[in-house]
Amino acid sequence: MNSQRLLVLILRAIAVSAVFALIPVFMPHAWMDAIHRHLGLGPLPETPTTIYLTRSLSAMYAMHAGLLWIISRDLRHFAALVTYVGVVLLAFGATLIWIDCRAGLPWLWVASEGPFTISLGVAVLVLQRRLRS
Repeated sequence: MNSQRLLVLILRAIAVSAVFALIPVFMPHAWMDAIHRHLGLGPLPETPTTIYLTRSLSAMYAMHAGLLWIISRDLRHFAALVTYVGVVLLAFGATLIWIDCRAGLPWLWVASEGPFTISLGVAVLVLQRRLRS
């Protein structure tokens, strides 16, 4: 598989996985609470801030999905945005590690979420560099 096809595949895989974030936007709080408890995180507070943050962040992920899909349709035209996505994935992954540690999330969560996001950023930037040469 060439670099362009692999980069398109990665961007679209991120987009497809992110579009599933639409589900929690409309999910009953009781379901989110059950998931939260299942993960061993205790009860999910039903406060205005928690409701706002869980649902708006999920909506933001879904919005991000659409943008990535559009970018993946023309990598050369959106080259600057592809670079931006790669750099932001690196920074976001590092930020997630920091947030996850501060939040006291389970080690498996900390060891997977941020590093995986960083690896996606590296892959996007490496593949884009290959396309330029």
